[in-house]
Amino acid sequence: MSRVCELTAKGRLVGNNVSHANNKTKRTFLPNLQNVTLISDALGRSVRLRVSANGLRSVEHVGGLDNWLLKTSETKLSDRAARLKREIARKLAAPAA
Repeated sequence: MSRVCELTAKGRLVGNNVSHANNKTKRTFLPNLQNVTLISDALGRSVRLRVSANGLRSVEHVGGLDNWLLKTSETKLSDRAARLKREIARKLAAPAA
């Protein structure tokens, strides 16, 4: 499983450890990923995603998973999240019976 947020595409960054003697060695900065269960109001079910803490705050700020997915371009989303976005858009576009 790759270390990339499924909603924000936030991934690993590369930098240097710098010692007191100014020696530089490569290191990685990993995103703060959490396995969370988010509820989709449009679909009426919960969805498990691997999301960064920053992404989770953004989802709550926008007003929920459905709003976040509809406002985000599919290029930033993972395959699962993009499929979920299309499913939500289809459900909202269909006339309510």
